[in-house]
Amino acid sequence: MAKHTTYIMSEDAKAQAEFYVQTFGGEILSVMTHGQLPGAREELKDKVVNLSLIAAGVHFMMSDSVFEPVVRGNAINLSLEFETEAEAREAFHKLAAGGNVICQLEPAFWGSLYGQLEDKFGVRWMITTAAQ
Repeated sequence: MAKHTTYIMSEDAKAQAEFYVQTFGGEILSVMTHGQLPGAREELKDKVVNLSLIAAGVHFMMSDSVFEPVVRGNAINLSLEFETEAEAREAFHKLAAGGNVICQLEPAFWGSLYGQLEDKFGVRWMITTAAQ
């Protein structure tokens, strides 16, 4: 069993999230910037790492795309959070077949496994486990 979250990569996540909240109603639940991370680069300090919002009653996650420009095809990532490491590893391995691994599935600073890939059909996925 997995939990699905739409994860939007943005050129300006805060402004885009505010637009969605104004458009659909809802609220921005939390914002974490690169400046809050250990060893953050100065030029990234105000860029969003994770933004959580509710719009139209739906939960969305967003991030500023700092490592590549936002272009048609990379702006939406399907994020699946699995309860167990085994489920996450199996899904990651199967999705990666014939695709392109962007970030290996490995422990992340927030306490869960995280990996990102583009499957053979060009769909971008974020695979993670619940934070410990």
